[in-house]
Amino acid sequence: MLEESFTSTSHLSVAMTTEDADDLPTTAEAAVPSSSSRGTAVYFQCAVIIVGVVGAAANSLVIYAMIASKQHKKKLLIFNQNVSDFCSCLLLVITYALKLCNIRLTGTRGYWLCMILLSEDLLWCSADASVINLMSISVERYLKVVRPAWGKKLLRSCVIYSTVAFAWIGSITYNMVLSFSTSGIVDGVCYPTVIWKSQVAAVIYSIWYFVSSLVLLVFINVFCYGRILVVIRRQAKVMAGHSGPGSSTTQTQSRHIQSNVIQTMILVSAFYVITWTPTKLYYVLFTTVSPNFAHVESVYNATTFVAFLYICANPFIYATKFEPVKRILVDLMPCKRSEQAGENVEMGVA
Repeated sequence: MLEESFTSTSHLSVAMTTEDADDLPTTAEAAVPSSSSRGTAVYFQCAVIIVGVVGAAANSLVIYAMIASKQHKKKLLIFNQNVSDFCSCLLLVITYALKLCNIRLTGTRGYWLCMILLSEDLLWCSADASVINLMSISVERYLKVVRPAWGKKLLRSCVIYSTVAFAWIGSITYNMVLSFSTSGIVDGVCYPTVIWKSQVAAVIYSIWYFVSSLVLLVFINVFCYGRILVVIRRQAKVMAGHSGPGSSTTQTQSRHIQSNVIQTMILVSAFYVITWTPTKLYYVLFTTVSPNFAHVESVYNATTFVAFLYICANPFIYATKFEPVKRILVDLMPCKRSEQAGENVEMGVA
């Protein structure tokens, strides 16, 4: 039944009022879509699982590299970004594997499966924590580079740890309340985040969701990184005018590391906007405009698959742009270890 009602079991699905839920079709003719639609849903779910497996493996390597290079304490927010992406990938695999099991939801077990896993509630707890954390990184970078005096006062360890805790606690609380108040099971099928008291409430929420999760993030990132780039260019000009043969190597390395971190986070933020904008626009349009139901599933499949590529590709950005992580990952390569072993043998012979 879950497979047959794929559109209904997605996180961004048809918005309907409480009265509409009582009138959902329960006959075989209304509930069973075409075989091609079922086949497309299964292929999509399998593709999402593959994306999740690759993303979980890649994020776990980056997490290991950050711990091995001892960057997880120095760059706690960036480390938390990878942890939230890893959890999102892992929950993505679990959630869509359960959907493929085609479980009919009955009783207490069915209720909790719907509310916690099949509704993608836990998955979105992790995904939204990643969004909050991404905005926090932008603000942190802004304070360190543009407002260093404020940064020294505000960016203490207790504040950073509190920010990480808020990202998770706020996201979990928000998604749990949303899921339990707007989800339900009808005829053994999970309808997540779609049963609203009124259409007006659904429209208001969809607009707020779009503004808070995309527009606000774009505004914060453009403002913070725009100011950061202006300050860095200004500092570079000043340093170029005063630099000489005896210029500090330590300062140069520090600026290089800072520049790499900023470049990494700009890429991550830009990639988030590119991959998640279609899904968020889809949700707003689907809630506010009468949809063409014949194309709802295919549009949702395409936008969601693109969005999930973000958490899968993110670690590759860290691996290529974040120098401490890059060094550890390069050392893990078999060919690199073989070269080092050969060099050691040659030195021993010599």
